[in-house]
Amino acid sequence: MEKVIDLNKSVHDLCKENPEVIEVLRELGFDQITNPAMLNTAGRFMTIPKGAVMKGIDLGRIKRELENKGFSIKE
Repeated sequence: MEKVIDLNKSVHDLCKENPEVIEVLRELGFDQITNPAMLNTAGRFMTIPKGAVMKGIDLGRIKRELENKGFSIKE
């Protein structure tokens, strides 16, 4: 089954669908993603592009890393 990351979905939903996304994003600088309280509150409205802007992380870098881990990106 293809693993798809829809950048329009919330981080919470993406992590529920693909739990391995948590570790990838944590390694990229989303350090609060491992905190269940943050994932269940801010994660419900935060998307990867919004989080990238807030954290100052290049979205292209995030996409490349997810693709390297076997995910397809849907924008």
